[in-house]
Amino acid sequence: MTKKKSGMLFEDSLAEIEQLVSQLEQGDISLEDSLKSFERGVNLTRVCQKALQDAEQKVQILIEKNGTQNLESFTDE
Repeated sequence: MTKKKSGMLFEDSLAEIEQLVSQLEQGDISLEDSLKSFERGVNLTRVCQKALQDAEQKVQILIEKNGTQNLESFTDE
């Protein structure tokens, strides 16, 4: 899988999860369709988690290659 493809896979999966959540929140779909949407969302979440883990591993490898392992916590202030 190429870098561009994996990035698009993450973005596409995330967008689909958001769409599924919106449909489920509206509550106007059948129980069966709700369960199918929930199952699809769980699968997409796993895809996103894997993509994030892969990205984290790549960052760690790059940091180690540069000989710098002083990682700082990111705070969104």
